[in-house]
Amino acid sequence: MKPDLHPWAADLSLLYAEVWTRLTRGVHDRHAPARHSTLATVTPDGMPQARTVVLRAADKLAATLDIHTNIQSAKVQELRATPFAALHVWDASAHLQLRLEARVTILTGQDVAAIWAGVPAASRMSYGSSPAPGQPIAQALAYSKEPDPSCFAVLRLTVSTTDALHLGPNHRRARFDRTDGWAGEWLAP
Repeated sequence: MKPDLHPWAADLSLLYAEVWTRLTRGVHDRHAPARHSTLATVTPDGMPQARTVVLRAADKLAATLDIHTNIQSAKVQELRATPFAALHVWDASAHLQLRLEARVTILTGQDVAAIWAGVPAASRMSYGSSPAPGQPIAQALAYSKEPDPSCFAVLRLTVSTTDALHLGPNHRRARFDRTDGWAGEWLAP
């Protein structure tokens, strides 16, 4: 066997810790790969949808992740119909792919007032547009944006499983599940 590229990938507990290190770094470092993750949902008629989102909070102890969104967006409607999502992260520097399955709670109003208070003024423009995101418009710039706290929502992902695939000289893959206290098990890569 070849020497390991990243020694943390050879131990389940170290690998799980590295997963959350990478996710937490995505919250605080604009250049971290987890910052701009891919969120996958399904439409009410079962069509898959994937889009890039910005990771805003990560809590290893609770195994939750937060994403901010406009309440008018299609993903909110999709999550109301089917409150489950997958989050995908590819971290090239770590040779690490993360796939997380989660139940999603949509938080609004008073539940997010303190978070809204911390959103920078320039970023607030993303929460309140006319027409709503995804609606047809006559020309490319035929829309307006006005910050509206009633359009601000937090998608709280309560992670149920994490699949971590490390691509190195010796590929390793593990699955971590909430139901077994995140003990983890190795899977064939």
